[in-house]
Amino acid sequence: MRRYSACIEWLFAEGDGSFADRIRRARAGGLTAVEFWRWSDKDLDAIEAALDETGLALTSLVAEPMIALTDAANRQSWLKGLAESVAVSRRLGAPVLIAQAGDDLPGVSREEQRRALTETLKAGADILKGSGVRLGVEPLNIRIDHIGYFLDSTHEGLDIVSDVSRPEIGIVYDIYHSAVMDERTEEVLDGRLDRVFHVHVADHPGRNEPGSGGIDLAHRLNWIFANGYDGAVGLEYRPSRPGAEAVEAAIASLGG
Repeated sequence: MRRYSACIEWLFAEGDGSFADRIRRARAGGLTAVEFWRWSDKDLDAIEAALDETGLALTSLVAEPMIALTDAANRQSWLKGLAESVAVSRRLGAPVLIAQAGDDLPGVSREEQRRALTETLKAGADILKGSGVRLGVEPLNIRIDHIGYFLDSTHEGLDIVSDVSRPEIGIVYDIYHSAVMDERTEEVLDGRLDRVFHVHVADHPGRNEPGSGGIDLAHRLNWIFANGYDGAVGLEYRPSRPGAEAVEAAIASLGG
């Protein structure tokens, strides 16, 4: 059975707005898992208590600090933060940390930036080793949401993962970003689906709930699961309608 994870940065934000309350609302809405972005700006004690109370799983959070991994000068600061992020992940039971590559640096060759990113991820794998936590680098679209971002190609993201060649390092595959970049899921993931640690969905245009736009989300997800993916699907979209019923309808449109 597919497991859907509500991104509570955007979903279940009614009520008092606290993340502990969002977790409880997700549980009341029938979800079995949640995820969020940064951990450093949240009440981790309250979140931990809400997860324990509801029995919900936390599928992912962001590796901090969110600084450019394309800049070798940031490496030591990021690795220090990664160690702290791993500790938070283990405390809250999240198996996946999400990393963003950072912006395309002006005046620095793409080759040099890719080398910096690859070497930083290799060093990060040593911190992750044996922790039970894996890191997924996320390709993002540069046409709408992340103009100037370095890593806009799933192909290249997977090539970088191959260069790193460590089991602790993979990608987060966001179907929305991939579709905006005119990628075909079955082409970019063919033969390398084992390096996808987490999946995100949203529709286009608008980055709203599944079923609101024109992306063939159900078809793409069916292919991903039919070819061996067994992880969670993060509902990372801006809801146009609040409430659990709207989330239930979005999941139904995905075939789960």
